[in-house]
Amino acid sequence: MHLHPLSLVFLLLLVVGASEVCVAVTTALHGFRGCAVREFSFVAQKPGCKGLHITTEACWGRCQTWEKPVPDPPYIQRHHRVCTYSRTRHMTARLPGCQPNVSPLYHYPMALHCHCAVCSTQDTECETF
Repeated sequence: MHLHPLSLVFLLLLVVGASEVCVAVTTALHGFRGCAVREFSFVAQKPGCKGLHITTEACWGRCQTWEKPVPDPPYIQRHHRVCTYSRTRHMTARLPGCQPNVSPLYHYPMALHCHCAVCSTQDTECETF
C-alpha cells in the first residue's frame, strides 16, 4: 500500500507520540482514558533538503478496546479504537538547504482536537488486529 506523505506524518505523530507518552508520562497516563492534545517535536525531512526541528501539537492517549470469542467465523468480535485527530490545522514549514530542483515546503498537521475512533486508513496506517 502506498501512503500519501501527509498520512506518513499522521502515522509518525501517532506512533512516536504514543511511545514518548509511555516513557515520559507513564504515571499520569496510567489513570487517563481518552485522547488529549499534546506538544510534540520531530525532525521534518525529505530527500534533497536538510532536516528541520518542528514543534507542533499531536494526539496521545488510550482508548477502550476489547475482543471476545464468538462461535461463528471469524470466531472473534473486535472493538479497537485509537486516539486520533478529529480536527487539525494544516501547517507548512520551509526546509533549509534544499537542492535547486526540490521544493523546500514541508506540510504537516497540527492537532486542534483529538478523540477515540476506529482507525481510518484515509489518514492513518492501521495495523491489522
